[in-house]
Amino acid sequence: MKLKILFFLFLISTVTFSQKVSVASDTTNIRIGEQFLFQILVKDTANVIFPEKLENLTSLEIVENIKIDTFKNSLIKKYLMTGFDSGAFYIPSQQIFIKNRAFITDSILINVATIATDTTKQKMFPIKAIQNEPLVYDDFKPYVVWLLLALLLIGAVIYYLVTRKKPTITEDEGIAALAPFEEAIEKLQELDTKLLWQNNEIKKYYSELTEIVRAYIEKELKIPALEITTHELVDILSAFNKAKTIDASKETIKKLNALLQEADLVKFAKSTPLSHEIEEDRRDAEEVLYTLKPTPTIEETKDDELE
Repeated sequence: MKLKILFFLFLISTVTFSQKVSVASDTTNIRIGEQFLFQILVKDTANVIFPEKLENLTSLEIVENIKIDTFKNSLIKKYLMTGFDSGAFYIPSQQIFIKNRAFITDSILINVATIATDTTKQKMFPIKAIQNEPLVYDDFKPYVVWLLLALLLIGAVIYYLVTRKKPTITEDEGIAALAPFEEAIEKLQELDTKLLWQNNEIKKYYSELTEIVRAYIEKELKIPALEITTHELVDILSAFNKAKTIDASKETIKKLNALLQEADLVKFAKSTPLSHEIEEDRRDAEEVLYTLKPTPTIEETKDDELE
């Protein structure tokens, strides 16, 4: 009894399926490269999902995926297809969804035949030799481009050689080429034009002022004045003065010491000297430049006497 009921339900399902979804082809026999129409017909129009690509195709190809048509409360999906291999090939069963329910289509067999060639009627021609095509502009185009680029490069080089100017010495390079004393004096004058302390940039002013003095000492006396502390620098200069290797008085070294200590207080202790004190430090810096010099050698002394 149960088997009869199951068979009856299966039969009803099959009939319902056959009424809902069907497939067809305008032909089942084609020659290689010919095209044919394969279609899926669904007798419903609501919530129907067709496959964009047919699954599991073998030696058959989709040429065009045609837009869905509506006909008498039914939907028709068509695929323009072809084949390039001879033989018999199935368009396998495809899955269609109708109102979220899956339906499986029938498969269709397509026969793809070769095109027979009758060699008794078709005259055979001898193999032709390779023919050379006539030259066109595109054949010379790469060479023309490279030639133009070469000419532009040559022209640029000639233009540069003709119009180039002699190298000019910048202001900083000109100062660097001077003797240490002249270089330091020019930098002091340049510092005056910046008006740093007058615009409340006292820390920057003292940094540049002491850097000018230290750079002069380093170049003129060959002491690493830019790298050592104030105390170390003053000790070295005092030792040089005792050894008579520099031409400077104790007063000069004392003024230098006071200037560097004042600068240290401004830079590290945020001290703010008064205007007349800043001006006095500026004068002391210039006096150090004028008076702190290495002791002349015997040869230099003789040259001065001869002059």
